[in-house]
Amino acid sequence: MIRIAISQFSTTRDFRLNAHRMSGQIAEAAAQGAQLVHFPEACLSGYAGSDLEDYSEYDWAGLRQSATGITECARRNAIWVVFGSAHPLSDGHKPHNSLYVVNSDGDIVDRYDKRFCAGNEAASEGDLAHYSPGDHFCGFTAFGAKFGTLICHEYRYPELYREHAQRGTQILLHSFHAGAVLPERFTEIRNVVGAEHHTINPTDTIAGITQIAATHAAASSNNLWISCSNSSAPKSCWGAFIVRPDGVCVGRLEREVDGLLMSNIDLGNAYYDSTKSWRSRAMNGQFHSGDLVDDPRSAERHSF
Repeated sequence: MIRIAISQFSTTRDFRLNAHRMSGQIAEAAAQGAQLVHFPEACLSGYAGSDLEDYSEYDWAGLRQSATGITECARRNAIWVVFGSAHPLSDGHKPHNSLYVVNSDGDIVDRYDKRFCAGNEAASEGDLAHYSPGDHFCGFTAFGAKFGTLICHEYRYPELYREHAQRGTQILLHSFHAGAVLPERFTEIRNVVGAEHHTINPTDTIAGITQIAATHAAASSNNLWISCSNSSAPKSCWGAFIVRPDGVCVGRLEREVDGLLMSNIDLGNAYYDSTKSWRSRAMNGQFHSGDLVDDPRSAERHSF
């Protein structure tokens, strides 16, 4: 059994305040027996375009000091920590939107850089206005399990989940910042859904509806545990949750409320998996189950 804590807190532009809140949740998670705590996207640095306007004149040295403090907190509490933050690059390049993987000794095991940043081809809006995309997958082994990472908008790309399945990922840590949405923008994404549809969907925003649906589908299609952490800063689109490999949600926090979702992951449980026999075949480009037949009645497709 693996016990993880999924974080949700109100992220801000003040990385020192964020670090203080993160340290408190790390200690709380450890006290509740968690082996790993999973934090939201950009939770330390603040999320550009939302928590802060941009990273111009940003105190990168101060951020690095706070990040080091988080690694020390992980070591002190003997717990793994996966947390989001901007990662500065050389002059002239926008930072990465990253997840740092820190082990219980306080060492950085790896860093994942968001590959599909939202925005247009001109990189003048969305994530691409503030961040440089990454170029690699991130996977690590802990507690006898294979973990993987993704960030926010990447839920829109089922190919990424499929690749994680091919790489043997069992637990996917997907960090989001679907919070601190400006009131006028929040109204806009609610209106897209239509008031008549609010009560028949799991939430009332287009972001929340599609993200939740994609996570359930990805978990059951790829036999993955998927942990989804989120910012609780108002307006938030949904509360942090976790889905097991059969697509069933087994824990959820109320949105816009700071807290930890404690989750026990049992990799020994054989959850319902209707695609187990044929998933590898589909991933290898063979798009049928069973054995094909050589029959003219099968080949002829223009008659009854």
